[in-house]
Amino acid sequence: MIVKLKELREKFNITQTELSIKTNISRQTINTLENGSYIPSLKTAKKLSLFFNTSIESIFIFEEEDL
Repeated sequence: MIVKLKELREKFNITQTELSIKTNISRQTINTLENGSYIPSLKTAKKLSLFFNTSIESIFIFEEEDL
C-alpha cells in the first residue's frame, strides 16, 4: 500500500498532533499510517478523506498484493 497521508499533511502545513485533534484519530495511529505499517479501517480512512476533501483512494493507494 502506498500512503500519501504525510504528503497531504505537510501540504496543509499541519503536524500529526494537529491532525489528530481535528480528526479525532490518535497521533499514534496517524504515525503508523504514515509509516505504512497499518491499514486503516474504513471509518479512519473516511475521516481523513473528509478532512482533506479528497477521496480515500488518493490517500491510500492499494496495490494488488495488498488485496
